[in-house]
Amino acid sequence: MVSAVIFDFYGTLARSADLGAADYAASYPTIFAAHGYTLEQAVLDDYYSRYDGVEHGEYSISEEAYEAWVRTRLRDLTGCCGVTDPHVEVLVDALREVDRSPMVAYPESAATISSLREAGLAIGVCSNWGWELDAFLDQAGLLALIDVSVTSARAGSRKPHPGIYDVTVSALGVDAEEIVFVGDSWEPDVRGPRRMGMTAVHVWREEERGGLRPPALEAGDHRVGDLTGVLEVIDGLGLVTPE
Repeated sequence: MVSAVIFDFYGTLARSADLGAADYAASYPTIFAAHGYTLEQAVLDDYYSRYDGVEHGEYSISEEAYEAWVRTRLRDLTGCCGVTDPHVEVLVDALREVDRSPMVAYPESAATISSLREAGLAIGVCSNWGWELDAFLDQAGLLALIDVSVTSARAGSRKPHPGIYDVTVSALGVDAEEIVFVGDSWEPDVRGPRRMGMTAVHVWREEERGGLRPPALEAGDHRVGDLTGVLEVIDGLGLVTPE
C-alpha cells in the first residue's frame, strides 16, 4: 500500500519563470561567455557529478555556512575555466543570481498534487536545492499543497546520497516501500530512490531535452511525459481510485 508521493522540485514541479528548463541548463555557459570565458559541457558535467551524492553536514549548520560553501564550489568552477581576478567574484555573483531566479510551476503541477491529496496520499518534496526551498514553493503556488519539504542544504547531503532520502521519509512518517518518488534526474530521482526501496517515476519532458534519448528503464521503473502521467502510473498500481 503506497501512502505518500515525493516530488523533486526543479524540472519536475517547477522551472525558471524567466527561462525554460533547457535554457536554464545552458545559463551557466551563457554567463561565462558573456564575461569572455568558455564553460565546456564536460567541465560543467564534471562539476555537478563531483557534488551530487555527497554528504556535507559541516556546511549545513546555518544558511550562511551553506552559502559560503556554494560560493567556494562556484569559484572552483571558474578556476577550471581559467577565470582570473577580478572576474571571479563577478562571475560567482552572476551565477548565484541565476540560481535565485523566480520560479513558476508547470501547468499540471498543482492539479496533479491536489488529485493525489484527494486520494489520501501524503506529499513531500525532496530537492538538491538551497536553504530557501519553501520560499520557491510558495512563489510557484505549491507550498500549501506540500506536507513535507526537504532540501539538501538543510539535510546535509545531496541526492542520491541515502541521507537526504532518510530525512524525507522520516519526516513523512512512512516506510520507503510505501512511497512513489517522482523526478526528472536519473540518478537522484530514479536510481537513488529505487536503491532505498521506493517506486520511481522518471519525468522526461521531450521539449526540454533537446533531442536527447532517455536512459533505458529497468524492471519496475516508470516514465511519464509530464506530471499528469503520474496519476496514470499510480492508478495502474492500484493506488488511486478512478473518478
